[in-house]
Amino acid sequence: MTGITLLNPANETVLLAVEHSTVEQVDQAVAHAVAVQRKWAALAPAERAAGLRRFARAVEDDLENLARLEVANSGHPISQARWEAGHVRDVLDYYAAAPERMIGKQIPVAGGLDVTFLEPLGVVGVIVPWNFPMTIASWGFAPALAAGNAVVLKPAEWTPLTAIRLGELALDAGLPTGLFQVLPGRGEVVGERFVTHPDVRKIVFTGSTTVGKRVMAGCAAQVKAVTLELGGKSANVVFADSDLERAAALAPSAVFENAGQDCCARSRILVERSVFDKFLGLLEPAVKAVRVGSPDLEDTEMGPLVSAAHLAKVRSYVPDDSQVAFRGSAPDGAGYWFPPTVLLPGSRTDRAVTEEIFGPVVTVLPFDDEADAIALANASEYGLSGSIWTRDVGRAIRVSRGIESGNLSVNSHSSVRYSTPFGGFKHSGLGRELGPDAAAAFTETKNVFISTD
Repeated sequence: MTGITLLNPANETVLLAVEHSTVEQVDQAVAHAVAVQRKWAALAPAERAAGLRRFARAVEDDLENLARLEVANSGHPISQARWEAGHVRDVLDYYAAAPERMIGKQIPVAGGLDVTFLEPLGVVGVIVPWNFPMTIASWGFAPALAAGNAVVLKPAEWTPLTAIRLGELALDAGLPTGLFQVLPGRGEVVGERFVTHPDVRKIVFTGSTTVGKRVMAGCAAQVKAVTLELGGKSANVVFADSDLERAAALAPSAVFENAGQDCCARSRILVERSVFDKFLGLLEPAVKAVRVGSPDLEDTEMGPLVSAAHLAKVRSYVPDDSQVAFRGSAPDGAGYWFPPTVLLPGSRTDRAVTEEIFGPVVTVLPFDDEADAIALANASEYGLSGSIWTRDVGRAIRVSRGIESGNLSVNSHSSVRYSTPFGGFKHSGLGRELGPDAAAAFTETKNVFISTD
């Protein structure tokens, strides 16, 4: 059996080795899940709800341990990691309400009674990325379990530790063995088998657009349901009439949180030309004030990148001749560190403007008017998130409707709430996660007509 030796990204010390699952082990896990799912779906809705609430309490009781695992494995600052563990608990609590609300319809028809039922799909495969291992995992497994499905979950190779722990906590909470299984491994082995296995009825994939297209094609071969949350190159649009001080003060957190390793990162700041220089003057001290350092420290705002390979990728977007406006700071020595960096590209088609860097690098570009701002924001194959800064309510609505993106914020940078839908336009994905309708996305609608003649 093969595996991976995990390194702490902040200091490059060895954490531990994790064994990878084989195709045969995936098949065994799916077979187990098929059998257990039937029993889980047959439980009274209140019993499934109680199981999810127990799972949430187990996560709450293990919150600090989960957070410390994420700090060591992913390099997330401890304050952020605690929030993430709490978010998993909250997502489970939110979807614990769903089993008793999986309501069908009664449709008026002639000659009888017509009703619909929401039937669980069966076994759901969830493939999780390395940037937010805990939170994104919960977006898939919580509503899927609530809807009566079993879940097999593949964490990212680099960051499997919190997912493995969540699998243990599910058992501690009394969920049936085999209902929620975590299978570490390589994408071309475990992930691929999820896609090709006929008993895995849906795939939830979060990751790169390139891999997402392959997942989608594989699912198409079996007419298998799929939800995709893929890349992003989101715009932070700042109009001249906005609160420039606030927009500049909050811009760093919108792109440098998690060291920019966020598909929602507002990595293109678009500023109305008449206030471009003023905004840059306000942005510089905000960027230089970002506290980059050991993720174990309570006041750290940005930690390291996840791996040496990813650090090299991010560096490739900032060659020596880059038009760097200013930089923040980052530690020297061991660890995968890169400072917050602001670029002033010479062209709207510059590689740093159009490609997803997935690191603490942001480009700043001027625009001329409202139409130009919308056109520039939409000049991307992605459409996941974004922000609009203006005091004009009419403009906020017009621009929100004009930008091709699944999640927008006005005068803020909020992207994800477990109570509202999340997903992207264009190459940023397919389908929606979270919100009140997420559990229904893990069901099939069955229509039944009962004759009264």
